[in-house]
Amino acid sequence: MSVGDSVAIVDVTQENFQQTVSDNNMVVVDFWAPWCGPCRSFAPVYEAAAEKFPDVVFAKVNTEEQQALAGHFEIRSIPTLMIFREKIIIFAQPGALPAATFEQIIAKAKSLDMDEVRREIAKEQNEQTDTSQTG
Repeated sequence: MSVGDSVAIVDVTQENFQQTVSDNNMVVVDFWAPWCGPCRSFAPVYEAAAEKFPDVVFAKVNTEEQQALAGHFEIRSIPTLMIFREKIIIFAQPGALPAATFEQIIAKAKSLDMDEVRREIAKEQNEQTDTSQTG
């Protein structure tokens, strides 16, 4: 990318979604649609965050064109934001966020101890297994 280029925000499709999440340590995904007013007003906030966090991949999923992908993640309202870190969804929330809040969430996501996150997931899965066997 040469100097003067705009920040890269990746358009993600069903074909490249898995690779985008797998190949990058942290990916922020914005599920949006062209007709969605809140999505359009959130776009400059999203772009500003992409500039502020160049080490994070920012991706957009057009839910009109990628209905299967939106369905897979059970997107019910847009915009919906998701953050993947080391292939794990660590944040998912519908609604546009104020810039300061969005940046705080990204900073928090970057500072998470992913070993601790994996331990918590394993613990929850074990508890679910235990209850399904005793029920």
